[in-house]
Amino acid sequence: MKRAVILIGLLAAFPAAAQQADKPTPEAGKKPSEILAMIEQRPDFARLDEMSWEDEGYYEIVYHTSDKARVEVNVDPMGKPVEHR
Repeated sequence: MKRAVILIGLLAAFPAAAQQADKPTPEAGKKPSEILAMIEQRPDFARLDEMSWEDEGYYEIVYHTSDKARVEVNVDPMGKPVEHR
Protein backbone atom coordinates (compact mmCIF):
# COMPACT_ATOMS: atom_id res chain seq x y z
CA MET A 1 0.00 0.00 0.00
CA LYS A 2 2.82 2.41 0.89
CA ARG A 3 4.49 1.70 -2.43
CA ALA A 4 1.31 2.49 -4.34
CA VAL A 5 0.93 5.83 -2.57
CA ILE A 6 4.57 6.74 -3.20
CA LEU A 7 4.29 5.69 -6.86
CA ILE A 8 1.15 7.78 -7.35
CA GLY A 9 2.86 10.76 -5.73
CA LEU A 10 5.88 10.45 -7.99
CA LEU A 11 3.76 10.09 -11.12
CA ALA A 12 1.77 13.18 -10.17
CA ALA A 13 4.96 15.20 -9.66
CA PHE A 14 6.52 14.47 -13.07
CA PRO A 15 3.98 16.35 -15.26
CA ALA A 16 4.26 19.39 -12.99
CA ALA A 17 8.05 19.31 -13.24
CA ALA A 18 7.90 18.93 -17.02
CA GLN A 19 5.49 21.84 -17.32
CA GLN A 20 7.76 24.00 -15.14
CA ALA A 21 10.75 23.12 -17.36
CA ASP A 22 8.90 24.33 -20.49
CA LYS A 23 8.61 27.90 -19.20
CA PRO A 24 11.39 30.20 -20.39
CA THR A 25 13.52 31.93 -17.80
CA PRO A 26 15.07 35.38 -18.02
CA GLU A 27 18.53 33.81 -17.72
CA ALA A 28 17.93 31.88 -20.96
CA GLY A 29 17.60 34.99 -23.11
CA LYS A 30 18.78 38.55 -23.50
CA LYS A 31 19.59 40.84 -20.60
CA PRO A 32 16.68 43.03 -19.43
CA SER A 33 18.67 46.09 -20.51
CA GLU A 34 18.86 44.71 -24.07
CA ILE A 35 15.10 44.06 -24.11
CA LEU A 36 14.46 47.58 -22.84
CA ALA A 37 16.80 49.05 -25.47
CA MET A 38 14.68 47.35 -28.16
CA ILE A 39 11.52 48.92 -26.72
CA GLU A 40 13.17 52.35 -26.46
CA GLN A 41 13.91 52.22 -30.21
CA ARG A 42 10.22 52.25 -31.07
CA PRO A 43 9.41 55.51 -32.88
CA ASP A 44 6.65 56.52 -30.47
CA PHE A 45 8.47 55.64 -27.22
CA ALA A 46 8.57 58.48 -24.66
CA ARG A 47 9.15 56.96 -21.21
CA LEU A 48 9.17 53.64 -19.39
CA ASP A 49 6.55 53.13 -16.72
CA GLU A 50 7.20 49.54 -15.63
CA MET A 51 9.10 46.40 -16.61
CA SER A 52 8.59 43.16 -14.71
CA TRP A 53 9.17 39.44 -15.18
CA GLU A 54 6.03 37.31 -15.15
CA ASP A 55 6.18 33.69 -13.98
CA GLU A 56 4.46 32.63 -17.21
CA GLY A 57 7.75 33.25 -19.04
CA TYR A 58 7.71 36.81 -20.37
CA TYR A 59 8.50 40.41 -19.49
CA GLU A 60 5.54 42.71 -19.04
CA ILE A 61 6.56 46.20 -20.18
CA VAL A 62 4.43 49.30 -19.78
CA TYR A 63 5.50 52.54 -21.43
CA HIS A 64 4.04 55.83 -22.60
CA THR A 65 4.22 57.27 -26.09
CA SER A 66 5.00 60.83 -27.11
CA ASP A 67 1.25 61.50 -27.37
CA LYS A 68 0.81 60.20 -23.77
CA ALA A 69 -0.83 56.89 -24.72
CA ARG A 70 -0.17 53.98 -22.36
CA VAL A 71 1.17 50.84 -24.07
CA GLU A 72 1.49 47.36 -22.53
CA VAL A 73 3.77 44.88 -24.30
CA ASN A 74 4.63 41.29 -23.38
CA VAL A 75 8.06 40.17 -24.59
CA ASP A 76 9.73 36.76 -24.26
CA PRO A 77 13.35 36.44 -23.01
CA MET A 78 14.61 36.55 -26.61
CA GLY A 79 12.92 39.91 -27.25
CA LYS A 80 10.00 38.68 -29.34
CA PRO A 81 6.48 39.93 -28.59
CA VAL A 82 4.09 37.36 -27.10
CA GLU A 83 0.36 37.41 -26.54
CA HIS A 84 -0.84 37.67 -22.95
CA ARG A 85 -1.56 34.17 -21.71
